[in-house]
Amino acid sequence: MAKDMMGKVAIWAFIIGTVIALLVGLWQAYTIEENQQPVFTTEMGGWIAWILAILGAIVGLLAMLGKGTITKAEVPAFLMAGVALLVMYAVFQGFTIDPWIGSLFRGVSQSLAIFIAPAVGILAIKAIWDIGKAAA
Repeated sequence: MAKDMMGKVAIWAFIIGTVIALLVGLWQAYTIEENQQPVFTTEMGGWIAWILAILGAIVGLLAMLGKGTITKAEVPAFLMAGVALLVMYAVFQGFTIDPWIGSLFRGVSQSLAIFIAPAVGILAIKAIWDIGKAAA
């Protein structure tokens, strides 16, 4: 029963985090394109980043405990996809292709990276821990 509840929490945290990240990424792209102050440089944007990071940490912690949506067999693929997303964020920071495409890549990749980075970090630490235990 508890695993089912934690699984539902993990699913909803992932869905809500992804939706918020995509919407805020589009908003970030709009503000960049319109030469306004980017969302994540405002106080409200800082709070949105905290919410995304906390949701990502919840997803990562529940996956680490085996109660989330990411199974032990899926962890390597999730880590690889997460690292690819973080690299994508770094690459798209300098993108200035007009109209809109550079801003879209930059805004969406930034907000998704803020959401996914805590989960990737937590699962990477767990993977390193498991490798160390197996070697001992």
